[in-house]
Amino acid sequence: MKIAIFGATGNIGKVIAQEALSRGHSVTGLVRRPERGEADKLNLSFRQADVLNADHVAVAVAGHDVVVSAYAPDFSAPETLIVAANALLKGLQTAKVKRLLIVGGAGSLEVQPGLQLLDTPQFPPDWRPLASAHGEALKVYRQNTALDWTYFSPAAMIASGERTGAFRLGDDNRLLTDAQGNSSISIEDFSIALVNEIETPRYIHKRVTVAY
Repeated sequence: MKIAIFGATGNIGKVIAQEALSRGHSVTGLVRRPERGEADKLNLSFRQADVLNADHVAVAVAGHDVVVSAYAPDFSAPETLIVAANALLKGLQTAKVKRLLIVGGAGSLEVQPGLQLLDTPQFPPDWRPLASAHGEALKVYRQNTALDWTYFSPAAMIASGERTGAFRLGDDNRLLTDAQGNSSISIEDFSIALVNEIETPRYIHKRVTVAY
């Protein structure tokens, strides 16, 4: 398949790109400032595009089968997640690309009925605006039925680690934890789950959580 990835040079986006490439897919990295060095290092082609601009999105994704958004704004601009959601939905519809997968956040997952992770005392206060914006962006996606979107939320902790292929999926908006109450996933295994969904869609119009 031809896969376009926004944020393909980010910590998660570049691992998703490599996972897809390793399975024989054609991958285009969509970034605001393409750099030749990064393209050579990641072994994929780059195209310039602004995920916050629907017209840019439409031109950049045309001809692809699937679009992945691994867009990750910094803490100073959380509201751009909502802008990106609207631009992606409009741009993909203009380009007639139907499949969209979004790398989201874990903050809006519930640790118990009615209590989101971001509202718990242990959640870092500095992260709350970004976590809240992820939740608002998810609401934007949920209002759209024209595209076959899937929203991927990681565990509470996601970081570089092992590629084990052993993880759990959940689609009930609850934070997945292990027997000790820990919630974690490696970027490598998160990427396996996401590319699996590209190849074999199971969660259309749903949020999926990934954790050990």
